[in-house]
Amino acid sequence: MAIPEHKPMLVIPAIDLSEGKAVRLRRGDMAAKTVYGEPVDFALRWQAAGALLIHLVDLDGAIAGRPANLPAVEQIIAAIEIPVELGGGLRTADDVARVLELGVGYAIMGTSALQNRSALEQCVQRFGEQIIVGIDARDGKVAVKGWVEGSHVQAIELARQVEALGVRRIIFTDIATDGMLQGPNLPAIRRMAEAVQMEVVASGGITTIDDLLKLKELEDLGVIGAIVGRALYEGDIKLAEAIAKVS
Repeated sequence: MAIPEHKPMLVIPAIDLSEGKAVRLRRGDMAAKTVYGEPVDFALRWQAAGALLIHLVDLDGAIAGRPANLPAVEQIIAAIEIPVELGGGLRTADDVARVLELGVGYAIMGTSALQNRSALEQCVQRFGEQIIVGIDARDGKVAVKGWVEGSHVQAIELARQVEALGVRRIIFTDIATDGMLQGPNLPAIRRMAEAVQMEVVASGGITTIDDLLKLKELEDLGVIGAIVGRALYEGDIKLAEAIAKVS
């Protein structure tokens, strides 16, 4: 399966899953969780608005270290025609194989990229472009296990390492801005895009269509898309309008 064509820039709606519901967090804090409703309803809405890809995060799985919301994921896949990417708790090759067999288009590996490199390498060899690496950073350093643990590894250093393994796309999330509706960390995204040859999808803090247009200015550096979460649910960004603006 080839990675979806990204011209125009991909605007990727996020559906974060916890206990089978669509939720959003602030700065990855499970105690600051807003429940929005049934995930499949949002998946259908985002598809109707023109999304080409939907970003799913199994929040419970990210903390538990194994997938925890697969019934909701299966329901979404059955209801829509566009592909989904899924992250959260995919730590082993077996985890990845299981969700791809369910119909997930792209598996996002995060913690394993740092702590189980052999699993990531095996998955890249087996599944190629279906493997995306999620790099979540706080103050430039990688956070893992659902953002509850930090590390001393620089995000750019990890990006270069996974690129050397053959990874073609990363999702770069700035935790400090995630869910805060304060705009993305543009300097950090630029530094990441300049440091690697991979495709970069920006995530965290995207609040307005103007934020998306500023990210679009980084396309020549390899920023090919943006994940939008809370701003869609709160109505600050209308998905169809956003897709039209970056086209």
